Amino acid sequence: MDYKILYPEAFPIVQIELQKGESLQAESDAMVAMSPTVDVEGKTSGGFMSGLMRKVLTGESFFLQTLTASRGPGRVLIGHPLPGGIHPVKLDGSNGLTVQKGGFLAATEGIEIDTKAQNLTKGLFSGEGIFVLNIKGRGTVFVSSYGMIHPIEVPAGQEVIIDNGHLVAWPDTMSYEIEKASKGGIWSSVKSGEGLVCRFKGPGTVLIQTRNPESFTGWIRSMIPAGSN
Repeated sequence: MDYKILYPEAFPIVQIELQKGESLQAESDAMVAMSPTVDVEGKTSGGFMSGLMRKVLTGESFFLQTLTASRGPGRVLIGHPLPGGIHPVKLDGSNGLTVQKGGFLAATEGIEIDTKAQNLTKGLFSGEGIFVLNIKGRGTVFVSSYGMIHPIEVPAGQEVIIDNGHLVAWPDTMSYEIEKASKGGIWSSVKSGEGLVCRFKGPGTVLIQTRNPESFTGWIRSMIPAGSN
């Protein structure tokens, strides 16, 4: 299938051209428009238990949309609810992709979506939760973000430090550790406004979002007068 990301500068959507018989799986509310040759059906990727774990443990949709060009070639437009970017990641089957909660948008055939448990300490303090999405297979995955997506390539033997609220996705072969943002102690880290960060080791490419949804949520709360409903 062919695809094109339209309006990438702001509020993008993905235009996907399906050949007859081809399918696309996407988040349950991702479809914006489709050709009359395309059928949409709700399914659980990986079965009932996989869908249940995805919903309960990561907050993702229990059902995914399966869009199939059943009666001839067709076009599908997909988008996501946040004002942010959409980024394609090609997987060749040699490794998987770890995606933060809310970061998965859609995937082509041949991609499997599951959940996996992180190390307890990483889950509690990375900002991603104990459970994250583990995506494997051969095909293209579309991830979405709050703000634009910026890839950071980390060569072998090098490291990068990333604020945990800006993480979107990273190869499951990359290792990372949680540490204080400031070397001056935990109180110094708190005063810096950063707290804890993630130190990734290369090789690999980490996808980050240019805005932090938690910070934006906190700003909105600060604008609401006390006692307002």
